[in-house]
Amino acid sequence: MVAFIDANKDDVVEGRPLGVEPICTLLQVAPSTYYAAKDRAPSARAVSDSVLTPELVTLWKAARRAGLDIGRNQTCWLMRAAGIEGAIRTKRVKTTRPDPASARHPDLVRRECTATAPHRLWVTDLTFVPTWASVATSASSSTRTRG
Repeated sequence: MVAFIDANKDDVVEGRPLGVEPICTLLQVAPSTYYAAKDRAPSARAVSDSVLTPELVTLWKAARRAGLDIGRNQTCWLMRAAGIEGAIRTKRVKTTRPDPASARHPDLVRRECTATAPHRLWVTDLTFVPTWASVATSASSSTRTRG
């Protein structure tokens, strides 16, 4: 926003410079917001990016000179194959991997999920659903419907 306003505030319309306030009005931004953003020191991320960008451009040019024409998808595939991870955008779900040698919980119903009477046998299934809420369901095996 600041760069856009700075680039266009000196444009001449009807013989007069446009100025900051008319552009802010058009963008529905208060002029104080523009001045606050203009006076604000760059964030740590912006400073880090400004240091890393020239290095990244150097690496990219060196790869191009070496004849490496690699696209984004191929880069991702090769990084995955090499076990290299870039910045993780979302939290990955890491499920437990059971140890085959460890003791198992006993199967108390011996895989027989038919109840002899109502409310005599309860079963449950825990399934991970990628939402903000945890979900656990249980039902009596005598009242469930068969499909």
